[in-house]
Amino acid sequence: MSAPKPIRDDSIKRRLDAGLEQVNSVLLGKPRQVKLAFTCLIARGHLLLEDVPGVGKTTLAHALAATFDLDFQRIQFTSDLLPSDIIGVSVYERDGGTFRFHPGPIFTRLLLADEINRASPKTQSALLEAMAEGQATVDGVTHALPQPFFVVATQNPLDLAGTFPLPDSQLDRFMLRVNLDYPDAAAERALLSGADRRDILAQLQPTLDGAALEMLYIQSLATTVSPALLDYLQALLGATRRHPDIRVGLSPRAGLSLLAASRAWALASGRDYVVPEDIQALFVPAASHRLIPGKGAHREAIARAILAEVAVG
Repeated sequence: MSAPKPIRDDSIKRRLDAGLEQVNSVLLGKPRQVKLAFTCLIARGHLLLEDVPGVGKTTLAHALAATFDLDFQRIQFTSDLLPSDIIGVSVYERDGGTFRFHPGPIFTRLLLADEINRASPKTQSALLEAMAEGQATVDGVTHALPQPFFVVATQNPLDLAGTFPLPDSQLDRFMLRVNLDYPDAAAERALLSGADRRDILAQLQPTLDGAALEMLYIQSLATTVSPALLDYLQALLGATRRHPDIRVGLSPRAGLSLLAASRAWALASGRDYVVPEDIQALFVPAASHRLIPGKGAHREAIARAILAEVAVG
């Protein structure tokens, strides 16, 4: 393996590092999860945060929006939320005798879908077209969403009352699924003795913007992936399709998503090429929520087992 090559634009890399440092100053003790969130945003994916309430999921979304200077909207998903509450409605205007579209909160650059699994599957499906194609169709008219369009969805564990499982088609729209988990003792002590997170969020300043984000995306596309690494990626995909505890393995779209995330992760790590450790770091967050296991099997445990079993060629 040759020595690491520097990222082509050092100023962008410095701003990216500053952004990571800023978000880590808000979400204490979670550098890996923060880097995963940045990776997802750089690769133009969508992020699913799954954990119990109160561990910083909403705080992370706010910090990302502030750091990347992105327009931000938050939707609190509830059992009575309707698709029109998300997308918007066409309202008849008597004076002009025409219908006028009133856009909903989905028309933003960073959308926080808070507690997404508290809404019905019908309402959850209102995000499908937007997440896949960057547009929303109402009454036969297609409306383009602002770009970049990035969804951060939070999900409570399914053993909590009043939740609905996300359909597999919805889960497949998320590039990465991340668990924040409880902070360690040192981070929790800093939280308890430090300033209120809301006050800290209000003081955050953008370190990047839309142009910088576009540049990072272009640089990630140029990140080199060797044929040997593609062989390794294909071996992982194939293993999910042959595993006895998996009913449906990873699709080619999932493989493309993992590849894009690995490129962005390498870029955030200061390299212009992907190494096996990049794919290994992203495989469980990119694969576990997409697997459809058999009865009694656990998605994340299976993904970890496959990662341990498949050797780097």
